[in-house]
Amino acid sequence: MAGNAGGRPSICPTLQYADAKAAIRQLTDAFGFTELAVYEDEDGSVAHAELVQGNGVVMLGSKGRGGRFDEAMGSGGTTGVYVVVADVDAHHQRAVEHGAEILMPPTDQDYGSRDYMARDLEGNVWSFGTYAPEVPG
Repeated sequence: MAGNAGGRPSICPTLQYADAKAAIRQLTDAFGFTELAVYEDEDGSVAHAELVQGNGVVMLGSKGRGGRFDEAMGSGGTTGVYVVVADVDAHHQRAVEHGAEILMPPTDQDYGSRDYMARDLEGNVWSFGTYAPEVPG
């Protein structure tokens, strides 16, 4: 994801999980994200979390908390997110070691990237690869 002038990403995928705490554990343990912030409600649900990978951020929270976003997401399907990583094979190995469901092993693509695909605990598809679109400055 391309950052803007403040060093902040300009696009942040936002996902909802039935078990947001388990999602955070998997995304950090298996896929190498780093927790930037996690805010919980009094009932222990995740009100909002931000996880970092490179210069990108994914935001997530618990389903069923109410509010406009929860209502808008409703019965939306799964999401697919592409994340640029420097070493696809090492990243894949980490995911395998943490039990991630691998949908496609590291594969060299015709367009010059090396990618692999995994599914998280709630069905979202995460692609990790070396392709990084260049955004004009």
